[in-house]
Amino acid sequence: MAVKIDGVASGSPAFKKGIKNGDKILTINGNDIIDVLDYRFYQDEKRLKLEIETESGKVRKITVHKGEYEELGLEFESYLMDEQRSCKNKCIFCFIDQLPKGMRESLYFKDDDSRLSFLFGNYITLTGLTEHEISRIIKMHISPVNISVHTTNPSIRCKMMNNRFAGECLDILKRFNDAGISMNCQLVLCPEYNDGDELKRSLNDLLQYENVQSVACVPVGLTKFRENLTELKPFDKKSSCEVLDIIEEYAIKYMDKYGVRKVYGADEFYLLSGREIPESDFYGDFDQLDNGVGMWALFKKEAFDAIELSDKMPDGVAKTIVTGVAAYPLIKEIVEKAKEKWNNLECEVVAIINDFFGERITVSGLVTGSDIIKQLRGKNIGKELLLPSSMLRYENDLFLDDVSVEEVQEKLNVKIKITDNDGYQLIDGILGTEEE
Repeated sequence: MAVKIDGVASGSPAFKKGIKNGDKILTINGNDIIDVLDYRFYQDEKRLKLEIETESGKVRKITVHKGEYEELGLEFESYLMDEQRSCKNKCIFCFIDQLPKGMRESLYFKDDDSRLSFLFGNYITLTGLTEHEISRIIKMHISPVNISVHTTNPSIRCKMMNNRFAGECLDILKRFNDAGISMNCQLVLCPEYNDGDELKRSLNDLLQYENVQSVACVPVGLTKFRENLTELKPFDKKSSCEVLDIIEEYAIKYMDKYGVRKVYGADEFYLLSGREIPESDFYGDFDQLDNGVGMWALFKKEAFDAIELSDKMPDGVAKTIVTGVAAYPLIKEIVEKAKEKWNNLECEVVAIINDFFGERITVSGLVTGSDIIKQLRGKNIGKELLLPSSMLRYENDLFLDDVSVEEVQEKLNVKIKITDNDGYQLIDGILGTEEE
């Protein structure tokens, strides 16, 4: 399979060899180039033998000498070099199925692309992997692989994912483990499906594999838009405590075997249970931050360190920090800590109730612009509103409901400042920066 070249960086090794836009790359050192993984893996060698098909159909054989890991200099129409692969499952807990109609099209795309797992940390279900892709992962020793396991019971996995092949795919875990591929595993827990004894089974099965690096247990997220979907129960205080007890049991059991903790509960389980969230050193290397595991502890440590180390003074601008209901106690604690050091600090914290998706959704990343406008309009919020970038898409311009940052500024007549999702950035935002 040939991949069309869309650009050649000026002065690059490829440029110097006369490779042009519109040419196609066929092989590197005898290996077929199908997509971005092939290209990035095989281009790293110092000496490359390329097969290039010109626009006229002629095949050129080119030898390139370059620095090890130096970029060859080819550009392609899309980053992946072909289409992004969508998920073929119909999971009973899928958050995308719980979105309301009328949102921007990109939000409804279900990703299950193994290449994005390696490049950006996305999680895959294994159900879309071909034998070629499995063998390629093992050959390239791409690691870690992030896997949405959910349960190791084949029949329950098929039921939860509405895919009759979902159980068979569990065999891939062993193949990866035997090949020395590290794995981060995710279990989205649904009461009466994969919690309780089934959770014990899954943890016991997964932790038999020495190359399972970490396991995150995450509670199912339920919006108010679940018409015609499988009826699911939310976790409450009692059931959350039961989950955390199981997690701790297996974490301790296998800590004796491996010498490190491998099983964690999402921060949300601690909040639902009323239990204190552990300190940052509990979470090791924070392998599961994207699953909401250890985010609270890390953010708190960063913010408290920033308060202690900062020699700045507040800029005197009255501010309000917007957050979700779940993170409100943490952000409030951080602001109170800051006020102990800077007693002239004018900063308040507001928790936005999620009317858009439903009050069960409490994370900051799913707060919408319309809810912010509705709940803050007419209130004294000072001259500056601080928002975490997790509320916005990558370009930091739109909320999930397509309300723009500019629209929120206009409706509330306030300046908006976007802060990155770490405690140091929050403290910088609270104090204000000189360049502003």
